[in-house]
Amino acid sequence: MAFSTTTTLFFSSPNINNSTLLNNNKSFLNTTTAIIRPSFFHFSLKKFEVINAFALNSSNYANGMILKSSNDPAIPLFKFDEYMATKAEQVNKALADAVPLKEPLKIHEAMRYSLLAGGKRVRPALCIASCDLVGGDESASMPMACALEMIHTMSLIHDDLPCMDDDDLRRGKPTNHKVFGEATAVLAGDALLSLAFEHVAKHTKNVSPDRVLRTIAILGSTVGSEGLVGGQIVDIESEGKIVSLSELEYIHVHKTAKLLEAAVVCGAIMGGGTDDDIGRLGSYARSIGLLFQVVDDILDVTKSSQDLGKTAGKDLVTDKATYPKLMGLNGAKKFAGELVDQAVQDLSCFDPARAAPLLHLAGYIANRQN
Repeated sequence: MAFSTTTTLFFSSPNINNSTLLNNNKSFLNTTTAIIRPSFFHFSLKKFEVINAFALNSSNYANGMILKSSNDPAIPLFKFDEYMATKAEQVNKALADAVPLKEPLKIHEAMRYSLLAGGKRVRPALCIASCDLVGGDESASMPMACALEMIHTMSLIHDDLPCMDDDDLRRGKPTNHKVFGEATAVLAGDALLSLAFEHVAKHTKNVSPDRVLRTIAILGSTVGSEGLVGGQIVDIESEGKIVSLSELEYIHVHKTAKLLEAAVVCGAIMGGGTDDDIGRLGSYARSIGLLFQVVDDILDVTKSSQDLGKTAGKDLVTDKATYPKLMGLNGAKKFAGELVDQAVQDLSCFDPARAAPLLHLAGYIANRQN
């Protein structure tokens, strides 16, 4: 079931009444409409047009968000904040089980310190939601969801090292090397990276071997010299230099977006998705992956270290190329709105009830505050 002209999807906000917006926007009548943070921007899911300008200045996006149908009782209410809390709890338990405290004690303490330090678990949530969207069972995607978080955590540990970004704060806590020392931090990241592949191979159940192998190959490509590492090295070499928009996009696509894309694509593969499904979801993921970094750049210049749980203003200090630097703050916000629009379009062919988590995740990434 694709989005139809009889289904209106509301992303509710405590700040504004949906019916008031509709009454004031006659162009929405007789169309299929999704309102995402309605005080800022909304979309026609029939025509996929951005109606109002994108803005990023409220912390209320995730509070009380509900996806509902005004005309189709078969589409259930969707409470995004509850969904994310539930998935985070499930993932946290699975991660704690995957990395128990054992000998050598210090390395496992260091691994758990960063892996279980909290975080939004966006990548695991994307993986699980994608698997569910194509009709798969959540249990088929959980090992991959955990592996993605292990890889993400590895990247954060290494990124914070003195030889890289030299950061003291991550997720509101001292960075790994500040607690355990640089050598242990390097090894903790290495151990998490290798464990990610082992975990998928050993613990994925009821998925054909060819699909498991396909996802492992995607993970390898995502992390390596044509993925995260490639983006990181170009980012390092670009500090203090004049960088074009295309070069900046290369950095962020590889450094950030590819892991988010892998989360969505691997979830769809584990769930038994068709090549068409995987292709559409891959396009969605590329949009939200780049969106994630655009928003990160915006937050770095608009929020405090306390808000972010990490050191704010680092990009300015190191003279890194960012979207606000190259496009201006308003230009970066507008680009973020265009990326959300594209992501919503890519989901238009799917059942709206099953697509609800991914729709909300796109909006959440666009409007996150840390």
